[in-house]
Amino acid sequence: MDPNLTVGNLVTERPSRAAVFEKHGIDYCCGGRKPLAEACRERGLDEAAVIADLEASDGEPRDAAEPRYADMSAAELADHIIATHHAYLRSALPRLAELTGKVARAHGAKHPETVELAAAYADFHLVLNQHMAKEEAVLFPMIRGMAVGAGDLHCGSVANPIRMMMMEHDDAAADLARFRALTGGYTPPEDACNTFRVMLHALEELEADLHRHVHLENNVLFPEVLAAEEAAS
Repeated sequence: MDPNLTVGNLVTERPSRAAVFEKHGIDYCCGGRKPLAEACRERGLDEAAVIADLEASDGEPRDAAEPRYADMSAAELADHIIATHHAYLRSALPRLAELTGKVARAHGAKHPETVELAAAYADFHLVLNQHMAKEEAVLFPMIRGMAVGAGDLHCGSVANPIRMMMMEHDDAAADLARFRALTGGYTPPEDACNTFRVMLHALEELEADLHRHVHLENNVLFPEVLAAEEAAS
């Protein structure tokens, strides 16, 4: 495996590789443009060991139901993101709002980090809902319009809303890192009740899904759309 390939491209080729990058803490979504070798150096990882894990993952039978994102049109990919990742968030986000609040109320005196977590999550929840609404009302309709030559470029170039969405992706990634830090890597304390443990599992699941979600936009959808706009200009 060529260590000069970007981590984003590696996941686009084989989405199952995302699990390897999650295991090693390699950012393949917002940091997807970095070559594998550079990503390993930044994390202080043994490049050969990471490549061995990736090759072992590649040796597993490919899931026939695994989408081939690189073969999707931009409009198809936008629809897939809404149907899969936005739908997941609309279910997971309010559930986690309830869980984080409940855990903070029950454990905040002994674990003050849960109070900080609940407050940070409330802001994250609000902003992410607004982010999805902007994608569905503005950016994704522009992308569908481009596909049929009828894009409503009231925002000017499609690069403008894409730039904004990518900045918001960076903010979301920073929030996820904060959640991970506040929970000690989603590790339950010895006195954690079942609700506390469920909350940690749900946060870790949210992190993994949002990493895949942002990867599809930053490293697959957005480059395709920008290239199409440039070719048409």
